[in-house]
Amino acid sequence: MTSSSSPSQDAQSPAQNYPEGLRADALMEEDVAWSQEIDGDRDGDQFDRSERAALRRVAGLSTELEDVTEVEYRQLRLERVVLVGVWTTGTVRDADNSLAELAALAETAGALVLDGVVQRRDKPDAATYIGSGKANELRDIVIETGADTVICDGELSPGQLIHLEDVVKVKVIDRTALILDIFAQHAKSREGKAQVALAQMQYMLPRLRGWGQSLSRQMGGGSGGGLATRGPGETKIETDRRRIREKMAKMRREIADMKTGRDIKRQERRRNKVPSVAIAGYTNAGKSSLLNRLTGAGVLVENALFATLDPTVRRAETPSGRLYTLVDTVGFVRHLPHHLVEAFRSTMEEVGDSDLILHVVDGSHPDPEEQLAAVREVVRDVGATKVPEIVVINKADAADPLVLQRLLRIEKRSIAVSARTGQGIAELLALIDNELPRPSVEIEALVPYTQGQLVARAHTEGEVISEEHTAEGTLLKLRVHEELAADLAPYVAEPALR
Repeated sequence: MTSSSSPSQDAQSPAQNYPEGLRADALMEEDVAWSQEIDGDRDGDQFDRSERAALRRVAGLSTELEDVTEVEYRQLRLERVVLVGVWTTGTVRDADNSLAELAALAETAGALVLDGVVQRRDKPDAATYIGSGKANELRDIVIETGADTVICDGELSPGQLIHLEDVVKVKVIDRTALILDIFAQHAKSREGKAQVALAQMQYMLPRLRGWGQSLSRQMGGGSGGGLATRGPGETKIETDRRRIREKMAKMRREIADMKTGRDIKRQERRRNKVPSVAIAGYTNAGKSSLLNRLTGAGVLVENALFATLDPTVRRAETPSGRLYTLVDTVGFVRHLPHHLVEAFRSTMEEVGDSDLILHVVDGSHPDPEEQLAAVREVVRDVGATKVPEIVVINKADAADPLVLQRLLRIEKRSIAVSARTGQGIAELLALIDNELPRPSVEIEALVPYTQGQLVARAHTEGEVISEEHTAEGTLLKLRVHEELAADLAPYVAEPALR
């Protein structure tokens, strides 16, 4: 009697014919074995596991231009903007200059200005800034020019921003947002970036937009639930505002910590009795160029608004040999957003703590008096009104001689220079030497050669009038502060002269 066996029993696995140690290799050989009956109908190529998990390129999706003529004729797409201003006070020239400055700001930010319009009003419209009728006309200009952004020459309220966008159907920003964007592009240092971020969040907080009651959380009613627990709760926009406030608080703490380091350096300069001169002025007036001319600092110089934001401190020396520091501060502009004034207050304090201010003004500007007034307004905000000021009329080589004469006549303590050609720089250095505060005590001391450190302090902290080397020691006639005068008292040859 023959017994029948199932096919599975007849087709025994080849792995059973291998010794125990080689069974795993035999099973792997079974996995990679290929037969027409089993594998012939599989869809496509069969890949290894690593090939299946790898990224696979899909041909024919690249849009890179291959024709060189297409590459040459493709232009960079800049944001196309239309400028809008409201003329409330002043002359027509003042309104045109303000809009021209807004155009320069827009170009600095990387936009292409297509058109600009100004409207005469007693005050901006509370709803759309320029009124509903003019807003419709502005919409026609936007369609005609193909603009995608409208920039208003003023700070818009959140309501004005929303209503004007509803009419013109393109993005609307104001002067403050434009300046903040420029500052964000040019900030390089850690402190500068933090100050700009804080100002941006202060500006953004009241202008957040949400979806009303949607995207809200449950009100919450305790662990047991209960009546009236399913209300709107905290909406998404409220959550965003809370997070921004938390970030602002953190940013203020970081800026305060950075301010501590700046204060320590400033106190060290005060302890060493080193006078400080601050360079302040309108943006693009040539402050960095003047700093480079006076000290060779090598600071970035560019014909653009707010090209440098981070303050630079450099050591300088007067023609008589007195040491002092020169501080290049951030540039000012008319209607400087108060968010920036608050955020950059620690940087602008360099102006208030200085012994002398070099107020740089662009002599070739159409309205230099307006620049002077705008800078002095910000200086007054930071509490630096008691610091002596020298008005430096820069770009004298390109300015109108009549304008220079007018400014020199109006500003009693002023001088015309050219940071590019060096004209008037020697006279400016002599004027700085005369205007810097001098030590209050004048003495004549015979310092022994064993007290060389006192002679070194006399040169760094005081003003040496004459120096003579004798057999007994160094005979110095100098002006010093009271602290150094007390240290030199044992060697004083003549009574102190006040």
